[in-house]
Amino acid sequence: MTHDSDILIVGGGLSGPILALALAQTGHSVTVIDALGEKVRKNAGFDGRSYAVALTSQRLLDGIGLWDSIADHSQPMLEIKVSDGRAGEGPSPFFMHFNHAEIEEGPMGYMVQDRHIRRTLLDAMAATKNITHLAGETVTAQDIAPGSATATLASGKTLTGKVLIGADGRGSGTATRAGIKRTGWGYGQTALVCAIAHEKPHNGIAHQFFMPPGPLAILPLPGNVSSIVWSETDDNAQRFNALPDADYLTMLRPRFGDFLGDISLAGHRYTYPLSLSLAQNLISDRLALIGDAAHGVHPIAGQGLNAGMRDIAALAEVITDATRRGEDIGSLAVLKRYEEWRRFDNTALAMATDGFNRLFSNDNSLVRGLRDIGMGVVNALPGLRRSFIREAAGLTGDLPRLMQGQRL
Repeated sequence: MTHDSDILIVGGGLSGPILALALAQTGHSVTVIDALGEKVRKNAGFDGRSYAVALTSQRLLDGIGLWDSIADHSQPMLEIKVSDGRAGEGPSPFFMHFNHAEIEEGPMGYMVQDRHIRRTLLDAMAATKNITHLAGETVTAQDIAPGSATATLASGKTLTGKVLIGADGRGSGTATRAGIKRTGWGYGQTALVCAIAHEKPHNGIAHQFFMPPGPLAILPLPGNVSSIVWSETDDNAQRFNALPDADYLTMLRPRFGDFLGDISLAGHRYTYPLSLSLAQNLISDRLALIGDAAHGVHPIAGQGLNAGMRDIAALAEVITDATRRGEDIGSLAVLKRYEEWRRFDNTALAMATDGFNRLFSNDNSLVRGLRDIGMGVVNALPGLRRSFIREAAGLTGDLPRLMQGQRL
């Protein structure tokens, strides 16, 4: 059977293009169907939206030839400090401090702005002959037949491939059209996201400050700039986001503290509601889901992107190995290997982030006391502390080859 491409990928954000590049480098032909126009993605200015790229995710990006274009725009995360408290009162004396020097592999991860990753992906796709990037196109229907998956576009064009990949986010139309249901719930929290310029250097230290309404993450970017992800109750977030910039900063300062000196806004402000969303299946006939289309978790540990990166590395390895064995890459037997590899890890991460959020986003005095003692115990035990550091770096579990620094 003749196909337009071996693999059709729906979604042109981050996960779709990264998977496309990984597969294209092993000889597969790939079509990426991107709802946004190329100019919109490529011409984005600085807006503060950034990602914590774990060490193993950096290895993946390096393994497919992207990291050299991103490295100069990245900020290594050398330390992570985790504390608990209330706005304006300062942190509890019990805390956790993780230092990359306690592991041999290097920084736990890197902070990279969204715009730099996207531009690198667009340039790389344009330079790769066996990738077709269809920008400004949406899928309106899909059909599965023996040996083939078909996507119908809003323009009326139809495309066929051996397998269809949904990389189209939490509201994945690919999953919906395949009849894949989702499990999840809202947290009654909204994340306020922006970049903050500050007087003093951050020294590559990331901070996570847990407060009763939700956590505040302060994540280092190049220069004296940090990205913040500030989780608040829905009502508070709506009220704070409606404030002028000066008043917004007035609300932020007691939570942010003065350890970095005076602060000011750098770029735009964003909000997004926080929820848990898990696809009940990662695969269907000739179809697989990756990234947020497969799992959307609370940003409390900054691991959402990195879980998606593990999906990408695992699926690319499964498909590449199946091709080398002469198997049908869209068959359920092949795709089940991917689902079995990723199902437990994705569910465990979702439950862990859900549990941490429920544990820390409350003001019960007994719970506060127990969790503060728990943080003190972790911080006092080098072996346990090192385990947390390795988890943050993505070094635990059954790692795909790309995340071990190997080639496909």
